[in-house]
Amino acid sequence: MIRPAQVSDIPALLRLEQQCFQTDRLSRRQFRYMLTRAKAYTLVFERDGALLGYVLLLFSRGTSMARLYSIAVDPQARGQRIGQALVEAAEQEARERECAWLRLEIRKDNEASIGLFTGLGYKRFGEYGDYYEDHMDAWRFEKSLAPHLRPDMVKVPYYEQTLDFTCGPAALMMAMKALYPELPMCRKLELRIWREATTIFMTSGHGGCGPYGLALSAAHRGFRVELTINDERMPLLDSVRSEEKREVMRLVQEDMLDEIRALGIPIRHGVLTVADLRARFEAGGIPLVLISSYAIYGEKFPHWVVVTGFDEHFIYVNDPFVDYENGETATDSINMPILQKDFERMARYGKAGLKAVLVVHPPIEARAEEKH
Repeated sequence: MIRPAQVSDIPALLRLEQQCFQTDRLSRRQFRYMLTRAKAYTLVFERDGALLGYVLLLFSRGTSMARLYSIAVDPQARGQRIGQALVEAAEQEARERECAWLRLEIRKDNEASIGLFTGLGYKRFGEYGDYYEDHMDAWRFEKSLAPHLRPDMVKVPYYEQTLDFTCGPAALMMAMKALYPELPMCRKLELRIWREATTIFMTSGHGGCGPYGLALSAAHRGFRVELTINDERMPLLDSVRSEEKREVMRLVQEDMLDEIRALGIPIRHGVLTVADLRARFEAGGIPLVLISSYAIYGEKFPHWVVVTGFDEHFIYVNDPFVDYENGETATDSINMPILQKDFERMARYGKAGLKAVLVVHPPIEARAEEKH
């Protein structure tokens, strides 16, 4: 019988961890957290009062991605398709929560697990070096839970932001790399773009980059860009309370706007719908969208993501932020599926409801030079 795990199952779950794993075991505290507070769901396989296996799922807040975090089957009960039954039950749970994809990592030396998941239709799409405590590498696998969906995707290389305030530069680097593969993605470039594009919030407020600065950074590297903002007022001024600091921000952005106009960068005041984004995407552009991170991470700060694809129900994004505190890895931030109706709600920030989209197009010339 497969049923949801309960706190009273923790001793039996710990015994399974001891029996099945030499390293990377979940602790009592971790199991309790997963069962009581985390955005997680654990199923157990029970027979005659004995707990013979479990599977643990993690769900991303605000997205339609699920991650199979851990699975274990009692060594004495293997060969009875318990693992397969648990995975299929986990997939059904994820589908009921409107998840489009299920992902996981598997040790490269775990042939049994690799065979189980490939047999169930999971495809290998990447790897992690030195992933486990004993330094073993991991394969990354995924499976579509809605096989009728055929996403229109573009390969956008992934780059994880290295500072809390560099989501904009990281997102822009991913978009430029997709359009010009020779462009290096490195921390020097991340910080260089941040210096160019920051709106100078000084010692308070968010220290990230606004739409004007990112548009100029892309244009200076030879890329064609177009900018859409829903408000003619200077963006993000309501992020700080000090009149003096707002004045500095206003002057910096006025200077950026003057250069945008001098360079002839198209700037439109209005709103792009998901359909508009898809049209630009299908024309060869890579959209960067400003969102409020609250729907995904539970904290209110402006955040840039890169659009990587569309299908009938979902918009897919690369998110430069990885939520390690909630057990996520970079796998969870690549091609994240978000329901289109949810994305339209989160694609705004602040009391003023700022909406900003920067679409990056291939370079004007054959090459985009960037020293590093």
